[in-house]
Amino acid sequence: MLPRPHRLVAAAVVGVLVLAGCNDGDDKAASASAPSQPAAAEGSAAPTSGGATRTYYLAADPVRWNYAPDGRNQITGEAFDEDAEVFVGTQEGRIGPSFDKCLYRAYGDDSFGTPLERPDAEAYLGNLGPTMHAEVGDTIRVVFRNNCGFPTSIHPHGVFYDKGSEGAGYSDGSTDSQHGDDAVDPGGTYTYTWQVPERAGPGPMDGSSAVWMYHSHHDEIGDVYAGLSGFLVVTAKGKAKPDGSPADIDHEVFSMFLVDDENSSPLLDANLRRSTGTPDVEDEDFIESNLKHAINGYLYGNGPIVKLRKGERVRWYLMAMGTEVDLHTPHWHGNTAVVNGMRTDVVNLLPASMLAADMTPDAVGTWLFHCHVADHIAAGMQTRYEVTDA
Repeated sequence: MLPRPHRLVAAAVVGVLVLAGCNDGDDKAASASAPSQPAAAEGSAAPTSGGATRTYYLAADPVRWNYAPDGRNQITGEAFDEDAEVFVGTQEGRIGPSFDKCLYRAYGDDSFGTPLERPDAEAYLGNLGPTMHAEVGDTIRVVFRNNCGFPTSIHPHGVFYDKGSEGAGYSDGSTDSQHGDDAVDPGGTYTYTWQVPERAGPGPMDGSSAVWMYHSHHDEIGDVYAGLSGFLVVTAKGKAKPDGSPADIDHEVFSMFLVDDENSSPLLDANLRRSTGTPDVEDEDFIESNLKHAINGYLYGNGPIVKLRKGERVRWYLMAMGTEVDLHTPHWHGNTAVVNGMRTDVVNLLPASMLAADMTPDAVGTWLFHCHVADHIAAGMQTRYEVTDA
């Protein structure tokens, strides 16, 4: 059986977003009727001169997510072995590979009718929220609707916001009018406004863009484990394409490394109702089975893979979330990258850390991309990327 030293520790984007909605692992949403939409409340922030206002429509949606939709270990090309069955098995007293989650998804307007389709080239993003882009000097306006059954929010890293757009509630001396952002109730809508000053853009060692994250911060721990997180990229002034992405980069790739603790998700009770038998929630083996060592919400190479071309300019944006066991060392087989001026093929991530790695692929083939922590390898924190000649 798989050695499990982590078991007890883990238990104790002038534009309207055109990125896709989240690809749910089972291609179906968990059943939920959305309440009628109330008028949107709105936060404010200090004005930024000269930039565009980029408006995004995001919702937190209930989704049924499958961590292993292919039903086999795509890294070995074989059926799941005994160690993998710990995390994806459907034996008595286990939930299995599919879980109810709450994920950020993109919409085309504030009617929040149908989520936008995610292009095939972005399907690998898995359960990540839509990527937001901006250029230094811009204003980001996020119209947010909560379709999940518990309060959620959006808290950004790096950008400028006032207390009405922070997306986090705590004892900070805020006035009553500045608390609408803290927690958007089920069926509620709120508009966040974030400014993008120079200090949100790339620093001296960053290249043309800086990477940030956003996530829900009502119950920060539980909300992240429910699935509410995504990337935010800020490009230097004068170096962005119309969509806000860096003009000197041909291909952006986004990867999140997370031991997703479903035991700590606010949706645990809903998931228990779908399990086989009657799980003992205090049993160490049951707790272990719900620790999903995932890259973008996939285990053991399941899900779509990143496709690159030889010689193109690729920027990988990486982040980690989680707790003490989330000490990750992403490693690219076959190719190397430059991070903060250093050539490498392995980088270091701690919980809530973010970094950018620039790669010009020169080796054609299908290559492994995985966390190099031994226990994480065994638990399925592995995927692949493909480099072609054209």
